[in-house]
Amino acid sequence: MALQHTFLLVLGGLVTLMVTATALGTWLESRTVDTAKLAWIHQLNLRIRGSWAIVLVFTLAFALGGESLTVVFALASFFALREFVALTPTSGSDYWALVIAFYVAIPLQYVLVAGGLYEWYAVMIPVYLFLLLPVVMALRQDTERYLERVAKVQWGLMISVYCVSHAPAIATLQIPGYEERGALLLLYFLLVLQLSELLAVIASASVGRTPLRLNPAKSVEGVAIGGIAATLAGTALWWMTPFAWWQSLLMSAAIVVAGFMGGLVLASAKRSLGARDLWLEGGVQLARGALGRLDAVSFAAPVFFHLTLYFFAN
Repeated sequence: MALQHTFLLVLGGLVTLMVTATALGTWLESRTVDTAKLAWIHQLNLRIRGSWAIVLVFTLAFALGGESLTVVFALASFFALREFVALTPTSGSDYWALVIAFYVAIPLQYVLVAGGLYEWYAVMIPVYLFLLLPVVMALRQDTERYLERVAKVQWGLMISVYCVSHAPAIATLQIPGYEERGALLLLYFLLVLQLSELLAVIASASVGRTPLRLNPAKSVEGVAIGGIAATLAGTALWWMTPFAWWQSLLMSAAIVVAGFMGGLVLASAKRSLGARDLWLEGGVQLARGALGRLDAVSFAAPVFFHLTLYFFAN
C-alpha cells in the first residue's frame, strides 16, 4: 500500500476514534454529578483535546513534508526548555550559556536530525555542548552554586532537546524494504505512546483504586491496564511498521514502559524544583506545560529510535 494511502487509512481510523471519544467524554461530563468522577472525566477530556492538537499538527506536517515534522519538534523543544529554565534558579552569569542552549543547540541539533547525520546529532549535545557550557559559565567567574547551575542547564538540554529530537529522527531511519516510509513509523510511535496515556486515564477513572502519588489523574491499576491495552493496539498495527507482529509487540511494550518512566522522572524533577501542576479538589488538572506533555516522549523516543536503529536499520 502506498505511503499516502496508508497514512490516510490510519488518519481516518484515528479521527473516527477521536470523534467517538470526544462525544462520549462530553456526554459523560454533562451527565455526571459525582465530584470525584467528574474530576476523572474532566482530566480525560483534557487529554482528548490535547490529542486532537497532536493529530492536527502531525497531519499538517505530513502534508507539508518531512522537514515540517522536524520544525514542529524543534519548537516543542524550545518551549519545553524555556519552561525548564523558568523552574530552575539561574544567575545573570548564565546568560551566554542559555543563549547557546536556546539559539545554537536547538537549531543545530534539529538541522543535524533533518539531515540524517546520526554520527553528529548523537554526540553534539552530550559531548561537545556538555564540555562547552561549563567553560562558558566558568569564564564569568561566578562560583555561587556553580556545579548545580551547570548540571541543571545540561540536564534541561538533555531532556528537552536531545531526547525529544529522537522523535523526528525516527522518520529519518533507513530500513531495508521500508524506504521513504519513516513518517509512518513516527506516527506508529506517537500512536502507541498517546494511546497508553489516554487508556491509562480511562482505566484509572473506571477501575483504578490506588492513585499514583505523582499523578493523581492516574492509578496503579489504570496504568497497568492502559499499558497492556496500548501494547496490544501497537501489536495490531504491525502492518504499518517494518516489524513482524511479535516484534511489534515487544517494541510497543518498550514504548509504553519507557514513556511511563519518562512521566515518573519528569514529575519527580519538577516537584523537586518546587513546581506542581495545578489541581482542584478531586484531581482536576488545570495546567500542564510543554515539559509535562513531552515527558513520555523524552524517554520513549531515544529508546524506540535506538532499538529500531540497532535491530532493523542499516
